[in-house]
Amino acid sequence: MTDRIELTAALDALLQPERFKDYCPNGLQVEGRLPVRKLVSGVTASLALIEAAINAKADAILVHHGLFWRGHDGRVTGWMKQRLQALLAADINLYAYHLPMDAHPTLGNNAQLAKQLGWEPTEGSAGVFGEQDLGRLAAVNYTDASELAQHLKLTLKTHVTAIQASSIAIKKIAWCTGGAQSYFEAAIAAGADAFVTGEISEAQTHYAREMGVAYLACGHHATESFGAPAVGEYIAQVLGVVHEFIHIDNPA
Repeated sequence: MTDRIELTAALDALLQPERFKDYCPNGLQVEGRLPVRKLVSGVTASLALIEAAINAKADAILVHHGLFWRGHDGRVTGWMKQRLQALLAADINLYAYHLPMDAHPTLGNNAQLAKQLGWEPTEGSAGVFGEQDLGRLAAVNYTDASELAQHLKLTLKTHVTAIQASSIAIKKIAWCTGGAQSYFEAAIAAGADAFVTGEISEAQTHYAREMGVAYLACGHHATESFGAPAVGEYIAQVLGVVHEFIHIDNPA
């Protein structure tokens, strides 16, 4: 058993949100009860996750995608009212870490995605790219983008949109989980043969074809399903609380 104060301090110390310029407030977003015996982790603070956490008798919820984002309407109506009402009525703490949960070198979404796929991230400055050094690089050995796409599809159990720009072997791979379309040009500049992320926009198809670098989009949710449970389990062991990851399916 721990409490909200200790849990907040432990998560902030681990994920270091002060290091990042982000689109949302990171850390404790909704204050609940002081004692914490059980921590539930999930990808997004949806009503489905909140209700499942309440049924699981959670005292705190840890997510990657929280409730509050830059540019959102600040009024508490509709879906926002429903989610906040459920949290406050159950007196549950909600923690959200966006870029800090992507970037943690061993527990973050990028590191955990690599672990799932058997990639060994390149160490040091040679292994990062893109804004705030969020993108990662690794040496790999795929005969071509088709083999890589199949590996992604089978391992992540997801649909893969693959722009196979050429038939060259994939020896250097770049990746950044979630909606990291804007990192593609930096990945190309870093010398990658292929770039893996969650989403694709119209422009990336043309960049891939013109630059001869494969682009593979595996789903925002599918690429970011591993950081929250890894962080949650680690923190639970450190603080001596029960942890449960609750997966809410999302095809996007």
